[in-house]
Amino acid sequence: MTSIITIMTDFGMKDGFVGVMKGVIWGIAPEARIADLTHLISPQNIREGGVVLDRSAPYFPAGTIHVVVVDPGVGTARRPIAAQVGEQRYVGPDNGTLTMFLARAQRENWKVQIVELNQPRYWRDEISTSFHGRDIFAPVAAHLAAGVPLSAVGSPMSDPALLPLSAPERTAAGLRGEIIHIDHFGNIGANIKREDVAPLGSVSVRACGHDVPGLSNTFGDKPPGELIAFINSIGELAIAVVNGNAGQRLGAKVGDTVEVIKLQSDSVNG
Repeated sequence: MTSIITIMTDFGMKDGFVGVMKGVIWGIAPEARIADLTHLISPQNIREGGVVLDRSAPYFPAGTIHVVVVDPGVGTARRPIAAQVGEQRYVGPDNGTLTMFLARAQRENWKVQIVELNQPRYWRDEISTSFHGRDIFAPVAAHLAAGVPLSAVGSPMSDPALLPLSAPERTAAGLRGEIIHIDHFGNIGANIKREDVAPLGSVSVRACGHDVPGLSNTFGDKPPGELIAFINSIGELAIAVVNGNAGQRLGAKVGDTVEVIKLQSDSVNG
């Protein structure tokens, strides 16, 4: 059976670029099933693409191929690559998009295999300097979906480009982390996970000069317009405005500090 191929880009949907990539894929692997992961990654935002890939890929069936084209370095010396990460596969630029997913693989002890794409027989005949999504990544993904092994499309490599990652740090008051993503609704995601927060008991959350007492279970726990903190569906600390936009209200941006503060009453023996 031909594999599922997902496509994620920063192309938007206006100009036909995504449709062209699908046409190339179907020309090589007509039975391929293609899923649009998103085409609304902020322009040239490699880190955002990496966050979305890490949050999304594990929910796809084993063998799925994820084509990611957030590629401000297209046509430069940056390498085109393909990879096997656990049960999922990746095709795209070697620009750090895989950073978060590789970190997950290390935590979960998944097998990782990465190759530099250097076999032009699996590309289109003519290669532009500005659309490798069409000319390299889509055809390679199609050949992989049709059964060509990863080892055939490139040479092994072990030094992928990685973005700097920060982990939350323990403080005297609790935890300090940072904003790593702001979604379409303005919900703010931090690099602080459920297991980081759980040992602290009752907490408050501080971000961008605003304090949020306690953690809510879900949006409907508070009235519209109220600022809440909660553990989101992927187990990360998030801040939201009920029926509103927390990113706009707080003036938040990726990299801003988020603090989790242990409430003092929890440290007093009853």
